[in-house]
Amino acid sequence: MTKEELERKVEVFVNASPMNYVSEEEALAPDCIGLKMYEPPIWGYGTADDKMFAEFQKKEAVGPQFLLPGQWLGEAKSVISFFLPFTEQVKKSNGILKEEPSKEWLHARIEGQKFVMAVCRYIKELLEADGMQCVIPAEDSRFHSVTKSGHGQEDLWQGSSYTSNWSERHVAYLCGLGTFGLSKGLITEKGMAGRLGSLIVSGSFEPRKREYTGIYDYCTRCGACVRRCPAKAISLEAGKDHEKCEAFLGKTKETYKTHMGCGKCQTRVPCESKIPLLKTE
Repeated sequence: MTKEELERKVEVFVNASPMNYVSEEEALAPDCIGLKMYEPPIWGYGTADDKMFAEFQKKEAVGPQFLLPGQWLGEAKSVISFFLPFTEQVKKSNGILKEEPSKEWLHARIEGQKFVMAVCRYIKELLEADGMQCVIPAEDSRFHSVTKSGHGQEDLWQGSSYTSNWSERHVAYLCGLGTFGLSKGLITEKGMAGRLGSLIVSGSFEPRKREYTGIYDYCTRCGACVRRCPAKAISLEAGKDHEKCEAFLGKTKETYKTHMGCGKCQTRVPCESKIPLLKTE
């Protein structure tokens, strides 16, 4: 299966799948019924033997717990990463309110993440039907993530916090999708407001060229996300304070019970839906 065939089939799936639309049973409010959460994805590709994967095992990157593609799948040849941009309705709704996340955004965060995994499974189904082996790290029994330190795996994780053994953002960076922003999200050609997914496969796909060299090349440090953050968890001097962010998310869970989220740093900012500035030599 070629890239073009894969991407075309997935675009049809994203637009047609009922899981990409909020059902009456799920809706937090009547005006959320039928909400489309995502536009079709943009794509990144990398080779499983890219030396940058080993760089992610450094403590200052992801950490020593990061598993290489070959550790997830012995026959790994390529890594596929994709970014699903939120629809304009989702983004606009969250840009209006200053403190509280919009109900549309909460759906895109919770039901939307379920759909990201459905897209991963659909890609896996297509590629396996074409004779490839595939692993979805985020759905694999070996996948682990932690928030605060003190999680019982200090020998391997070296006290790391707010990390995992497969970082979707770092993988997307390697696969050519974009660079990090001050708020620690990934800025892509479709902006930051959306969700990432990835698979490791035994088939060979030509890698996407990285149009950048630095991890923050697409971030202008304009400070818009600093001003937008209701938790005061982002600063130009220190970047993102994960504990403050987590505490605020916990408050939204207390309010909405079944849902939590914020996303203010991703909406009404220059990098919401595009790369705000391409740095040139």
